[in-house]
Amino acid sequence: MAYNKCMNEIEQTLKDYLDYLEVEKNRSGKTRENYERYLRAFIRDAGVARIADITPEAIKRFRVALARNEKHLKKNTQTYYAIAIRNFLKYLVKNDYDALSPDKIELPKIPRRQIDIIEYADLERFLSAPPQNTFRGLRDRAILEMLFSTGLRISELCNLDRYINLDRGEFTVRGKGEKLRVVFLSDRARAAIRNYLEKRSDALEYLFVSLSKQTSALKAPKVLGKITPRAVQRLVEFYRRKAGIAKRITPHQIRHQFATDLLVNGADLRSVQELLGHSNISTTQIYTHLTNKELKDIHRSFHARRRKEG
Repeated sequence: MAYNKCMNEIEQTLKDYLDYLEVEKNRSGKTRENYERYLRAFIRDAGVARIADITPEAIKRFRVALARNEKHLKKNTQTYYAIAIRNFLKYLVKNDYDALSPDKIELPKIPRRQIDIIEYADLERFLSAPPQNTFRGLRDRAILEMLFSTGLRISELCNLDRYINLDRGEFTVRGKGEKLRVVFLSDRARAAIRNYLEKRSDALEYLFVSLSKQTSALKAPKVLGKITPRAVQRLVEFYRRKAGIAKRITPHQIRHQFATDLLVNGADLRSVQELLGHSNISTTQIYTHLTNKELKDIHRSFHARRRKEG
């Protein structure tokens, strides 16, 4: 009976924390789902029956088991578990539970990600790959130009409203954590979207729609509903192959191209942070090793000047 009471305490506290994430911290349903998965795995595998059971030793054993996981969890994935446990402890301490200090959990240092971008000529060939004599091609060109012009996340793209103001060339998007930000359309993106919308005859409110497989070259495919992230991933892969590009391209990699293009051409890091919708500038700094134009110019101007002069 006492054990069940403890488990009920853990269950109720976990539920309260997940509700807090979703309601008060305004995290998405997906974030709640992920945190619940990480924390339930910890509670189960570490044998946590009471809040007092969340000890440095229990956490260490759990993290060692993760590191030795037969599925070979990536370092980033292992870090997510540690972050979830630490944030849960922050919540407990903040709400006056007698819990372990979150400062006792150190997060591993993860090597900075290497952003792999494609050459500009390849990018242009990729963006121009969709044909312009079919409705599907018009839609796909509009999607690719939209991704590169705005740096949208795939979920943001799929949820776009059909009736954006193309004349203004800018609109507001709701991103992670329900944060609003303004994104801007290039002239090419606006033209591609106009060409696509002119051929739309359905009444769906979403900008980009899913299409049936075309059965006749003379007939436009049937509109099935809002486009899915998986459909966007497939079309990006299709046009990568069509353009003959060896390097991998994904919708998120196009977001990297967007950020890199801005920085290479002189945009400052803070502005790119705003355009990407990053909460923390450290997330945006993953691009700087590729794109620090100012340092590149300094190197070009001052490195080995005497050798050049000689």
